[in-house]
Formats: sequence, structure tokens, C-alpha cells
Amino acid sequence: MYHIIIEFVNLFCAGMLAGIEFVIHYGIHAPTMALDEEPQIVLRQGLVRRLRWLVPAFFVPTALSGIAVTILDGAMPGFFFRLAAMLAVITWIFVRVVGTVRINSATLEWNPTAPPKNWRGLIGKAERFHIVGTWAALLAFTFFLIAVALQLTGT
Repeated sequence: MYHIIIEFVNLFCAGMLAGIEFVIHYGIHAPTMALDEEPQIVLRQGLVRRLRWLVPAFFVPTALSGIAVTILDGAMPGFFFRLAAMLAVITWIFVRVVGTVRINSATLEWNPTAPPKNWRGLIGKAERFHIVGTWAALLAFTFFLIAVALQLTGT
């Protein structure tokens, strides 16, 4: 019974994380870039304030439950997809730590009426990392989903 609950938590949280990443990158990014400087920075600051607690609320359970299902289901079909999913989760962590967390945190300190001169360059750098993180989250969810499908079909 606990195994099923862990699988559910894993798929739910990995799916939510992938959805959040997808919507932010492909839904919010372009319209945000079209805004003038001040409203764009205010919007970015608001997003960072919300997402700095929302993303970990799904990321941490994804990582922990991913480790658990990979260990618990080690001998079952889909093992290599679980490993691939965990590699994608590790990639997501690396990309976030190295490429976006520092810039997003700095964004909160910016004065919207007088941002740093290189603010667009910093945002551009963060966005290049963000696309990798988006696809890492999508792949993690996809691989966890394939692993469960293989397990259910016994192949």
C-alpha cells in the first residue's frame, strides 16, 4: 500500500513540477519580455516571491519519492527509466543552483525604476539555463511515467 502512495506522490509532484516549468517558460516568458522595463521587473519580482516556495513544494517530494521508487522498484520493469528520471532530476537541481537561483534572488533586490545596467543580460543568462531546467523536469516526469507504465504492463 505504501508503495502505491509513494508512486502516486512521485508522479503527481513530478507532473506538477514539469507543468510549472512548462507554463513559466513557454507561457509567461515571451509576454514578460514584451513589457517595459519597470513592469517587467515588478512582474519578475512577484513571480520569484511566489515560485521560491511553490517550486520546492513539488521539487522536494519529486526528488525524495523518486529516490524511494527507484530503490523499491529496483528489480521491476522500468528500472532504467527511473534512473533516467533521477538523472533528469539531478540535472534540474544543477541547472537551478548554478544558473537561476542566484539571478532570481538578486532580482528581488533590484529597484524597478533603476535596475542594474546589465539586468537584461542577467535575465537572458537565467533564461538559457531555464530552458534546460524546463526540459529536465519534463523528461523526469515522462521517464517516471514510462517506468510506471512498464511496471503495470509487466514488460
